[in-house]
Amino acid sequence: MLKRLTALLLGVLIVPALAAAATPKPVPVDEALKPYAGKIVYVDFWASWCTPCAESFPWLNTLQTKFGPKLVVVGVNVDESDTASARFLKHHPAGFDVIRDAQGKIAEHYNIPGMPTSLILDEQGRVLHVHSGFLPERINEYEAAIRAALNHQGDSK
Repeated sequence: MLKRLTALLLGVLIVPALAAAATPKPVPVDEALKPYAGKIVYVDFWASWCTPCAESFPWLNTLQTKFGPKLVVVGVNVDESDTASARFLKHHPAGFDVIRDAQGKIAEHYNIPGMPTSLILDEQGRVLHVHSGFLPERINEYEAAIRAALNHQGDSK
């Protein structure tokens, strides 16, 4: 009887919890990214101390030019220091919008594991693709994910 009651309690408590964890919940567009709603957005999380972040900036600038108005590139800087981010941007100018996230709230919202990490968001702000790190030899792979998002633009409406 005790085993049956224990199994029943475990089923009542654990199964719904597992089902909830397995069911993806829609993540609303973070407040800071709301101006980009309705567009495909490539969001790049970066920090001034991150060498691969610095290496990615020329490519990010090219992306904005290459895909033009179809794609919005947004950099999210997670440095606590305004001085550090300003110094970085002086040496690595951004031809795209940059949002400051000194408290890490946007990074936390998207569960960013490290720097750099990039997301592709659809028009409703849903995450379509995530990659961490930046390797020049994987640029074709990154751009394929962007093209796939752009080719499916409007499908999720």
